[in-house]
Amino acid sequence: MLLHIARVVFILLEVLILFNLLIVVHELGHFLAARWRGLYIERFGVWFGKPIWKKTINGVQYSLGSLPFGGFVALPQLAPMDIIEGKADVDRARLPKISALDKIIVAIAGPLFSLLLALFFAAIVWAVGHPVSEADSTTVIGYVLPDSPAQKAGLKPGDKILSVDGKSVRRFMGMSDSVSWDVVRSEGDKIEVKFERDGKVQTVWVEPYKAETRGWRRKSVRQLLIYPAETAIIDKVEPNTPAAAAGLRSGDIIRGFDKTPIYNPIALLEYISKHPNDELVLHVERGGEKFDVPVKPTLLPTNGEKKPRIGIQWDTTGIVSIQHPNPIEQVYNSVASTLNTIGAVASPKSDVKLQHLSGPVGIGRIYYLLFQSERGWQLALWFSVILNVNLAILNMLPIPVLDGGHIVLAIIESIRRRPVNMRVLEVIQTSCAVVIIGYMLYITFFDVQDLPFVRKKLDQFEAPSPAKHTQKP
Repeated sequence: MLLHIARVVFILLEVLILFNLLIVVHELGHFLAARWRGLYIERFGVWFGKPIWKKTINGVQYSLGSLPFGGFVALPQLAPMDIIEGKADVDRARLPKISALDKIIVAIAGPLFSLLLALFFAAIVWAVGHPVSEADSTTVIGYVLPDSPAQKAGLKPGDKILSVDGKSVRRFMGMSDSVSWDVVRSEGDKIEVKFERDGKVQTVWVEPYKAETRGWRRKSVRQLLIYPAETAIIDKVEPNTPAAAAGLRSGDIIRGFDKTPIYNPIALLEYISKHPNDELVLHVERGGEKFDVPVKPTLLPTNGEKKPRIGIQWDTTGIVSIQHPNPIEQVYNSVASTLNTIGAVASPKSDVKLQHLSGPVGIGRIYYLLFQSERGWQLALWFSVILNVNLAILNMLPIPVLDGGHIVLAIIESIRRRPVNMRVLEVIQTSCAVVIIGYMLYITFFDVQDLPFVRKKLDQFEAPSPAKHTQKP
């Protein structure tokens, strides 16, 4: 128990360090550019809240806050940011005027540093490798839910999907060129799916499925209710079960049963649930050798009740390969994913809405899940490339308070040949800051629902989704 608590605390520290690094480096870009261009720097703070340490050096107050999230740099000459950074200690009207070019350089420095950090992480990923699951490297269908739109349209396990909604796909999961994303981004009543079966290319039109969700949950997006092909590798054989008696071991690969190949472990689970009293012959591969193992299900404890099982638990990661994409490729893919997301949110016909994005809580949860895996740091660094590119692009949106908004205001100033009225600027900045803070609270409301202990409580009041399956036959 103590070891588990220590591991959880250590993972949380890892998440905290990496997440804060992304924000602080972004703010450091603004800070260094402001020093270079001679701007007045009031404060540079790591973390928010009441300072637990602060010191003034060369006129700049450096501080460490009590709330361990992010950081900031206070630049009164750039734009009023009192609602975020606190009221300025100086009279802005008495500060020297700075040029529009200075404002643009300082504003763009933050996203530039985020991009540079993304390239730095990408270089590390290039060197150490990036774990890639089977779902990220195949478009072969592993399992089709019974009575799903995909099954009714004729799709089967083993079919290799070539394109979705007229777009070529190269993997099952992911934010670009993937089966799942192109299904989500489709907008028609039916989705065109082109696939290959037994060497022949065929096309079907599938009506997407959308689960019903209650008002306080994120709205469901389009699905075909299909799973990617995944090698069925045994992670653990439970003692005193039919699987143990049959001699099955951890690491064994189940290629099929009763002369039927399986493309995803769920297929075996489904068969056992429908044939609880039938003996089946598993086609097993171990150390390059193939052999058959007869086994008969029995009633075993499962989530507080007894169900027909054989007593094995799957390695849910399947076969993992290590790839070494070059930094430019990683950043390019991250840019494409971010722009795809922005395009999806902007489209009025898209199922993807602002509520489907993630805020600090959601991002922290993703990092936590990544760090829990065997190659957690490699996955976290890979995700940090995406996140830094995302941070750079979103901050360049032409919205006041964001860096892109500062740039737009500076351009307006250069065209008008005089700064925007300070009172007007304060109203604009404050209004936009309130909207953004409200949006972050809105996103956090949905992110919190994804936390395990919260989701468990909410699931008690909802019917299970047909897409949910246990991986424990």
